[in-house]
Amino acid sequence: MERLAPSELPAARELLSGIAANARSLDLTAVSARYVDQVDTVSSDGSWTGVAELTWQLRGFDDEPARSDVAVLFAPDSEGLGIAGFEAFAEEGGRLPLWLRGRLSVARADDVLVMADGPANVAEAATDRAVRGIDVVRRALPDWSSPVVVEIPDSARSLDETLGAEPGTYAGIAAVTAPAGRASDVDGPVHVFVNPDVSDGLRRMGAQVVMSHELVHVATDAVRRPVEPWLLEGFADYVALRGTRLPDRVTLGRAIEAARRDGVPEALPTAADFDPRARNLQARYEEAWLACRIIAERVGERALIEVYGAATRRDDLERALNGAGFGLGDLTATWRDELRVRVRRQ
Repeated sequence: MERLAPSELPAARELLSGIAANARSLDLTAVSARYVDQVDTVSSDGSWTGVAELTWQLRGFDDEPARSDVAVLFAPDSEGLGIAGFEAFAEEGGRLPLWLRGRLSVARADDVLVMADGPANVAEAATDRAVRGIDVVRRALPDWSSPVVVEIPDSARSLDETLGAEPGTYAGIAAVTAPAGRASDVDGPVHVFVNPDVSDGLRRMGAQVVMSHELVHVATDAVRRPVEPWLLEGFADYVALRGTRLPDRVTLGRAIEAARRDGVPEALPTAADFDPRARNLQARYEEAWLACRIIAERVGERALIEVYGAATRRDDLERALNGAGFGLGDLTATWRDELRVRVRRQ
């Protein structure tokens, strides 16, 4: 593939060589690039940019190909034109797949595949966390069985580009479960994406909880089956934390601090509260986890799982809670009382 690079651009040859290595180590299949359009005009040096609709699939891990519009940078050489590089096509919210950014480290274990824009130990450590996370999730959801793909860009900025997001969108979160290609492709693959700028600062337990949380989203097909945001995030944290025995000062520390500063919230967190750039984002996650823990404590873990399952089938959440014997109004009142108690204790 490196022969497609202009002979005068060694960096392009290195990039394409790395992409070819990625294709082999990831076992990419269904790779295609369909020319769509030219961007702007040809520069005075003969270089120009085209847009290609790219498809790709990870054999054994993705049931369907992912798709994205990618900007292809062309530059002249002695034999005509060569490929100088790739960029996300921002005008259409396009994504630049991680495997197009250069040679990656790849690690595998059982049903886990990790690709990392970094040294091999980064991919290996994430693989270990994913394997442990699968075990954590299956203790609560024993029927789940599916392969897991984890992608680790080299920075939060690269994560935004990989996901076709505005710069800074994911700067404050450790990981996100999202489509590998266009969000509009309802049958496309879903992967876990890690933000190393945040996750590298976590302790071992924290990094494991983050991975387990994201794997709950994979197991419940949360990207394709959206539910009430507090239940979505609170349930994922409940499963990820259920065996850790961490004290409330750790699991609810930011929620308690926010309640002491701003007062106990009137209602459970909303979609706006979980915007990646929202103020007090971590406190909202903790509040959502507390709500799910209350359900499990009052009516049982199985009831919580059944409520979540009903919500993913688009059943009315309040009706599902009433069926479990704990209505939304009672839950909200109990949740607010528990926050008040913890504010007084701390």
